[in-house]
Amino acid sequence: MTIASDDARQGAGHLYRAMRDSVRTMDDSLPGKFEITKEGIVHDMMAPGGPHEVTAAHVSRRLEKVMPDDLLAHNGTPDVEDEPEGIMRHPDVMVIAWTDLNVEGSIDPHTVIAAIEVVSKSNPDNDWVTKMRDYPLMGIPVYAIFDPRTGEGAVLTDIHATPDGPRYATRKDFVYGEDVTIADWTISTEALPRYEGEGAQQQ
Repeated sequence: MTIASDDARQGAGHLYRAMRDSVRTMDDSLPGKFEITKEGIVHDMMAPGGPHEVTAAHVSRRLEKVMPDDLLAHNGTPDVEDEPEGIMRHPDVMVIAWTDLNVEGSIDPHTVIAAIEVVSKSNPDNDWVTKMRDYPLMGIPVYAIFDPRTGEGAVLTDIHATPDGPRYATRKDFVYGEDVTIADWTISTEALPRYEGEGAQQQ
């Protein structure tokens, strides 16, 4: 039984590394964002600029105004990778210490204080469903979601064990205009942009 299990893990590891190599090649040549989850490669055809990028920039700047100088709310590369779990994600914003960012290659998810996602129009389930599952699997203690479709969001915390694996136990919803607390820091959500032509949608 152990040998079969080891073989299965090795096979999964080879598949993950092949997908990772493919993603890194596509990142240089195709638009959008490529990530790896339990189901395989996810392609988010987010448009550059607009409410998605403006929201990420506002959240990053507002957090950095209230955080200590040894931390940053980073909204650039690189990826956050958990190779044993077979997951590679790219948060729109991640709260991390400067020293933990200063590494070669991907970021260790256990050094990420909070992951923040701005829901895209093209693939909202990537943020509301699969990342809600993947980030606790990776050990990221806080996951915040901003949804320009609805003007709402949520902050998920308190990872706990379930029969389906680690999950967030606590969810605090918010609407744009309210203050929101992400980890130890509270910021305003006033004047965050919305996508045009979106009606109210509930999660």
